[in-house]
Amino acid sequence: MKIGPKVHGNNFRRTRLKLFLDLVDKIAKATGGPIRVLDIGGTREYWTSMADMWNDRQIHFTLINLGAPVEDDTQFSSRPGNACDLSEYADNSFDIVHSNSVIEHVGHWPQMMDMAHEVRRLAPHYYLQTPNFWFPLEPHYRTFFFQMYPETIRARMLMKKRRGFRGPVPTLDDAMRNIQDVNLLTAAQMKTLFPDAHLVRERLILLTKSLIAIR
Repeated sequence: MKIGPKVHGNNFRRTRLKLFLDLVDKIAKATGGPIRVLDIGGTREYWTSMADMWNDRQIHFTLINLGAPVEDDTQFSSRPGNACDLSEYADNSFDIVHSNSVIEHVGHWPQMMDMAHEVRRLAPHYYLQTPNFWFPLEPHYRTFFFQMYPETIRARMLMKKRRGFRGPVPTLDDAMRNIQDVNLLTAAQMKTLFPDAHLVRERLILLTKSLIAIR
């Protein structure tokens, strides 16, 4: 039986969530109370699609996204916010910060450093995942070694046809803006951004597909 990318993606998400919930359980055992999760870039749909894995736990999720509406219910709060500047929240306002495939979209190195600072500041624990630069298949454009080509070549490739979830785009301006929206990270860069984290390598066969920083 051939397994498509959606099935593979679901398996990886559930494996990642188990790793995250192991951390949640350790925190809950230590604190004895409900767990306050700040999810930077997260969605309600992501969590409810796997609710069978966590709905027996006392967790409240605050979801931060650019331009998001202010909404509240018993398990979820939605708030607008910028991952690189969450100064409206005091240090350790949450028990754990979660972020899945966001840091590679916030900009270049200075913006990544800003986001890493906020993640480390806002909770004593965090779990942050990002695709690995050295994995052969670029996950956004679904093109082998796409991230390794010079920007001008990537831009021209995106103008010619749709690649993965993006394109085609009509102008070089559109193409440059699109490709500069994605900046994949290496393990060395993740260790620099999160020096107090344990770095977990999510593997597909023998290759590191994603990097997960955990504190």
